[in-house]
Amino acid sequence: MMKRTLIITGIIVVVAIIVLIVISKVTSKKDVANLYAESEKGQFDIVVTTTGELQAKKSTDIFGPEFTQSRGIRAMDIKITDIVPEGTEVKGGDYVATLDRTAFDNSLKDELERLTTYETNLEMKILDTAVTLSNLRDNIKNLGFSVEEAAITLQQSKYEPPTTIRQAEISLDKANRTLDQSKRGYSLRVEQAKSDMRTNKTNLAEQRTRVGDIQTVLSKFIITAPSSGMIIYKRDRMGAKRKLGSSISPWDNVVATLPDMSSMMSKTYVNEIDVSKVKTGQHVEILVDAFPEKSYTGTVTTVANIGEQLPNADAKVFEVLIEVDGSDPILRPSMTTGNKIITKTIDNVTFIPLESVQAGSDSIPYVYMKNGTRQVVVLGESNENNVVIEQGLQPGTQIYINTPAKAENFKLVGEELVSVIKDRAKAKKAEEMRLRQEAEKVKVEGGGMPGRPGMNITPEMMQRFQSRRDNQQGGQNGAPRDSAAMKRMMKMRNNQQGGVRDTSARQRRRQSGQKGTGQKSQVATPASVNK
Repeated sequence: MMKRTLIITGIIVVVAIIVLIVISKVTSKKDVANLYAESEKGQFDIVVTTTGELQAKKSTDIFGPEFTQSRGIRAMDIKITDIVPEGTEVKGGDYVATLDRTAFDNSLKDELERLTTYETNLEMKILDTAVTLSNLRDNIKNLGFSVEEAAITLQQSKYEPPTTIRQAEISLDKANRTLDQSKRGYSLRVEQAKSDMRTNKTNLAEQRTRVGDIQTVLSKFIITAPSSGMIIYKRDRMGAKRKLGSSISPWDNVVATLPDMSSMMSKTYVNEIDVSKVKTGQHVEILVDAFPEKSYTGTVTTVANIGEQLPNADAKVFEVLIEVDGSDPILRPSMTTGNKIITKTIDNVTFIPLESVQAGSDSIPYVYMKNGTRQVVVLGESNENNVVIEQGLQPGTQIYINTPAKAENFKLVGEELVSVIKDRAKAKKAEEMRLRQEAEKVKVEGGGMPGRPGMNITPEMMQRFQSRRDNQQGGQNGAPRDSAAMKRMMKMRNNQQGGVRDTSARQRRRQSGQKGTGQKSQVATPASVNK
């Protein structure tokens, strides 16, 4: 019994030792795999990575009331008091949203009261005019009788003394004149009454139109779908969705949209540093956060020419639209996408991970090799993970990913490449200096900063200058920008301007001296100042 127990215990110990040996070997292999990387040769993609949002390429807007066609309605923002949930499937004519009617109901009440006042005023004007003109006609008729009486009196006074005859003639003349004046006054009152009636009728018609416009607008405060589709909330210029409690403006009265799901695109924004690399027609690899197991492809269709400042962002960004190839019914608007825009593809080059490249105080790049040496390398293009090695490494070479232990014992090799790196750095600085001088020259000739009116600088020149300036900060040499030439140029310009100002001042003093007391004006010279 004791012997059997010892045998079983021995077997267990042996098995445990074997398991520990296997685990240690596996762990050591993993450690080795994590410690080293191998230089690879093949296709190298330079990408710009962005985050975007899916939206339909084509969509039908659902509009609120239209104010711009009604001059009598005061334009104002209108709050959304009710709206169906986003993603609701609707058919043409189905209910979508309701807008706040409070302000417009009050306006309609005021305008209806004003309409009643206009109608009453018109009726009163008609009655007053009829009474006034009737009185004037009666007065003209009575004046006609007065003329006849005066004529009879004149006829009967032919045997009277001359003075009596003359008085009768004067009375007849006065009666005729009064009659003529009354007729002319009646004609004027008729024209005046017609003008007043036209004015009142015009005001009444305009008021009726105003009331009708408000009623028409109010009838559109209950919004329905123009066609079938899925409701997607509209985003305002700040990027916020218009939902319950949001407002629409008279100049942007879209409440929601009905997207065409058969054709989707990703709307994204690219930083101003990388936008010069992005061009229309470039290939894009797209991942949708909601479906990480699926991948899509697309093409850059639009790159904005003008940058914009997004909320809670410091840098300027440029809008980029990417059309998704094909169609997938599971894709929905507003889904978040990860976009890899392939800006450049280099074939048949050697590349290694970025973290494996080291640099000393002299900014000369090198890598630690598995054979115990420290190899100087000439770097080329890079992306977010890897960098191209133009000289210094062969494909399949084992290198350390991080700085190894006892790194000081690694012998430096490839020192002949240091001159190549320095020559490239000098050429790069010379090109940057040339671009700065071109920019300063254009600035002086145009009388302002590059890009302002009067400049002859081309967009290509500005893009090259900006690209060089940005790349200098992250280059392999890491040297700070040499601005000595620009400082000397500015100092020289200031001295020249100061000399012009001194000359002008001397001329003014000389002229004032000649026009004044006749004495010679004294010019402050260095010698006189020292005295």
